[in-house]
Amino acid sequence: MIFAIIEVSLSFTAQQAMSNAVDDLARQLRTGQKKVVDVDNAVKLKKLLCGQLFMAAAPCPDLEVDLQTYATFKAVPKTFPVNANNDVDVAQLQVKPGAAGTINQMRIFYRWPILTDPMKSRIATIKDQGKTLLFSTVTWRNEPYL
Repeated sequence: MIFAIIEVSLSFTAQQAMSNAVDDLARQLRTGQKKVVDVDNAVKLKKLLCGQLFMAAAPCPDLEVDLQTYATFKAVPKTFPVNANNDVDVAQLQVKPGAAGTINQMRIFYRWPILTDPMKSRIATIKDQGKTLLFSTVTWRNEPYL
């Protein structure tokens, strides 16, 4: 029971830190504080997020990012790209941020390690990795900044 409490508490804290980091970066992109050139590839986007993640090992090898632009809010995906192992399907991820006035969605996935051996078989969601997939997403329209 103690191991379960520890694992759930740590993963909840990590999930909350990840959500805060994604919301903060989305706000910076929405207002033009961060420019398209600041996040135009996965390496730059991961670097901006990695330092804000709870207990993430630098340079965040288990972090996957997706940032895309859509023509309408209806076109924005409502599901997550996962494969048969319940791991994120990285082949479906891209980093293509939009400029002023565009509709964007940022999805962040982190393979959170289960720290205690007794709990790995019970709460791990990614098959055969001893990890659970944490994710955060935010959708917005960029302001008409100059």
